[in-house]
Amino acid sequence: PDFCNLGITLRILAGVEGLTMAAAWLRADTLSNVWRLFVEQSVIVQPALLVMLALLCMGKPWLMRLSYKKGVISVLLMAFASHALVKALMANLFADIAVNSFGRRDVINVFLLTGRLLSYFYLRGRALSPALSEARLQALQARIRPHFLFNSLNAVLSLVRSEPRRAEQALENLADLFRVLMADNRQLVPLSSEVSLCKQYLELEALRLGERLQVAWHIDKMPGEALIPPLVLQPLVENA
Repeated sequence: PDFCNLGITLRILAGVEGLTMAAAWLRADTLSNVWRLFVEQSVIVQPALLVMLALLCMGKPWLMRLSYKKGVISVLLMAFASHALVKALMANLFADIAVNSFGRRDVINVFLLTGRLLSYFYLRGRALSPALSEARLQALQARIRPHFLFNSLNAVLSLVRSEPRRAEQALENLADLFRVLMADNRQLVPLSSEVSLCKQYLELEALRLGERLQVAWHIDKMPGEALIPPLVLQPLVENA
């Protein structure tokens, strides 16, 4: 995750504070001791967490160059180091709070807490990632393009001998169409662009079908700026 992002920072702070409160609730023998234990733990946890977040934000350029596995290990090491440093400082500043040295329990707690937060951001990133949808869209378009090419070439071939000039013009139109089709199709495109593409395709089909091709457009109320995946309408028009 981007540890310089304010939203991620707030999620981490809220998550750690929530788990700190849960730990205080489980440890307290009476209800009145819950708040006392929560404050005692927060005095150590929050400074260590802020130090770690500052280090992670400053080290963002370096972390981004690492693989995910190495990045996770680096984050864990920075969490251990910041917690041990802050705990040592708190032991001197707050003599009335029992602060033990950085021990095995601290290692387990830091590992579990940091690992849980990293797992949350990893799963959240996977859920919001468009990579899977983009891959499916690219695979669909890879199947559409050859089909589109063969049908368009058949329309041009029907004119090569009888009307060579019209065939030449049709090939120029076909080149313009493929210039659009071969562009980067990972971005959504306006609906109006897709309609224009379909009109160019129908002009090619009209060369082959002539008056047999009847088209009626009802697009007066069409939301032309609406964004859709590219090459969605053309297969529908072709099949129709």
